[in-house]
Amino acid sequence: MEMQMEELRKQWITSEKEYREGEVFVYRQKFTASQVKKAVFYGTALGVYEAELNGTKIGSQMFAPGFSYYPRRVLYQTHEVTELLREGENTLTVYLGQGWYCGRFLCENQTQIYGEQPAVAWILELEDAAGSRRIVSDETVEELESPYEYAGEYDGEIYFADGRENVTGHASAYTKEAPFALEPTLTEVRLQDEMPVREATVHGDVTILDFGQNFAGIVEIDPSFLKNETITIRHGEILNADGSLYTANLRKAKATIVYHAGAEKKKYRPRFTYMGFRYMELSGAAYQPGMIRAYALHTEMKRTGYFSCENPLVQKLYENQVWGQKSNYVEVPTDCPQRDERMGYTGDGQVFALTGAYNFNTDAFWKNFLRDLELGQLDNTEGYVCATVPQTGPAGIGFISMLGWGNAVTILPEMMYRQFGDEEALPRQYESMKLFVEAEIRKMGKKNLWIGPSLGDWLAMGKGIAWQAMHNNPVSNAFIVHDLKVISETAERLGKREDAARYRRQLAATTDAYIKKFVSKNGIVAKDYQSAYIMALKYVLPEGELRERVKKNFVANIRKNGLQTGFFATEHLLPLLVEAGEQKLAYDVLLQENCPGWMYQVKCGATTTWERWDALKPDGTVNEEKMAGSGENMVSFNHYAFGSVGEFYYQYILGIRPEKPGFAKLHFAPYPDERLGGVSGSYLSVAGKIESAWRYEADGCHIRLATPVEAVVLLPDGRSENVPAGTYEWTVKRPNL
Repeated sequence: MEMQMEELRKQWITSEKEYREGEVFVYRQKFTASQVKKAVFYGTALGVYEAELNGTKIGSQMFAPGFSYYPRRVLYQTHEVTELLREGENTLTVYLGQGWYCGRFLCENQTQIYGEQPAVAWILELEDAAGSRRIVSDETVEELESPYEYAGEYDGEIYFADGRENVTGHASAYTKEAPFALEPTLTEVRLQDEMPVREATVHGDVTILDFGQNFAGIVEIDPSFLKNETITIRHGEILNADGSLYTANLRKAKATIVYHAGAEKKKYRPRFTYMGFRYMELSGAAYQPGMIRAYALHTEMKRTGYFSCENPLVQKLYENQVWGQKSNYVEVPTDCPQRDERMGYTGDGQVFALTGAYNFNTDAFWKNFLRDLELGQLDNTEGYVCATVPQTGPAGIGFISMLGWGNAVTILPEMMYRQFGDEEALPRQYESMKLFVEAEIRKMGKKNLWIGPSLGDWLAMGKGIAWQAMHNNPVSNAFIVHDLKVISETAERLGKREDAARYRRQLAATTDAYIKKFVSKNGIVAKDYQSAYIMALKYVLPEGELRERVKKNFVANIRKNGLQTGFFATEHLLPLLVEAGEQKLAYDVLLQENCPGWMYQVKCGATTTWERWDALKPDGTVNEEKMAGSGENMVSFNHYAFGSVGEFYYQYILGIRPEKPGFAKLHFAPYPDERLGGVSGSYLSVAGKIESAWRYEADGCHIRLATPVEAVVLLPDGRSENVPAGTYEWTVKRPNL
């Protein structure tokens, strides 16, 4: 394989045309083959490419070769293509878009971020009657007139289906320096669920198509329903009050497909874009059933978690967070699939990571992400971890610390070890973690705390963004305490005794400084700040009297103020209420239907979780609060951060937690609540499938467990057991509930 990769590095081609944003290059290579025994295609690109052999797409990956930190690594694909070849003449066609490499990207809508022009390289290895040979991308490759007037991630595509194949010239050798490594793709974005049109409504001169579900995906157009019309399809998440398409939250993204029907009879699907939407607006032709289909897409992952209950609102919230993950695990953990952003945010990613790891096996997804995080760090000053990965170039710690985001460097590999039993996750990330922790230590200095502005518990209700920035420190420094715990334990496990001792000392010093700075002797945290209670309990406070006092004040705060958490604290809110002995209160918060709250979103018709608790305000209007600096709104109806409540579903409602890494031993402790009705669910761990169910009957709550491994069982009536693999049933009498 190394030989092929060295050869592939020599085959880069591009176009002599000057850069034009949104341009797509089309290359064609014809060759003959006879009695083919085996054919293997190797491909890569600086940009996004799609290859076809004799009109059939090679592989099922969307947006190949994938998004990576281009200065350090570029991905490649390997495909067995023997079945796609014909006897005699064959045609290889390659479409090359600009993608993340040099297309328009980021909130700032920049172009040419990583390079000036896209490039592509391929090798087709053949074994046929003529022997073994290679067909490669070189300057003999024909360049064709492109059917794309424009193709970009944010704005969409403008496509002419007139069958054009005019040769406009030949490819040029790509002569820029290529210092990056070529690495095989770990994960692939693929088309997933087919999404049928649920309802079509004529609205003036357009037709509104409702797919009944907000999702990330693409349209498919069947040209057999068209003659020579030009149709325009716009995408949106919700409708205006008058039934028209709402698009204000897309900001500068046009999210539009313009399709000029012509001689081509092949169904059209976008190659270089995707949208976040529930609704499409069709104009230019009358809608006919079958003309338009849509497909959801996301990174290929094995589904591992399922949940079902008889409370329809609770069930809908579960489904919403799953769709939030599907919509935002597209190459990287994006923040949202609809507007001009779609970047790999570390903070958003880490808060949902555990929930996502129950829904799907995400081990490979995070390996890929952490690889780019680590490589980007090498180009940064001070060991900084950028807020988005892959980063767009060298960076350093700025005025805002972004604590809670960069700490994904420890949170993610720790989760992978606990959830998947990935023994290499923490050792593999150790040097990367160390770079970041050392930066934290330098910034803390003699105070043993990093005091300064940051974003804090992002988008918490009741606290403005400016307030959060100025009062972030009890939230931000809790992450540092956790970092020190993880790295000291990892160093110990790796036999790095000096490192372990140093980080343990710093952990003790920072924990002590945190408590002195933010926690009063009577257990009030940061002047009764709800998010600070949660983060201190989660990451900082050891068992003891002070922790118990903090729990009581935390519970009192919740009873008084209700839910007031943002991205970070929300993940831990309900679990910590249960730990504080307030199971009913935890369910009260889960089930309450006012804003802010999960059920408020469901009652408003949400089919995914929202970026803001009040994305749709109680008066029915959209929260279009302008962001300081950009002047743009920031409101997504498909954002998974608050979907981190899924962790509570799996670990507390179903009671499925790892007692040992990778579920080598199970911790089973369900917390039933009669308001949910009957509940059942399962998790396919790396150790096998775990099934949990409970239901209330006249004599009490009947609990069932099927476990493939030994389990520690803690029942709601206080009984505890240690059981071997098997299937078990218990009844908990009503007076004990």
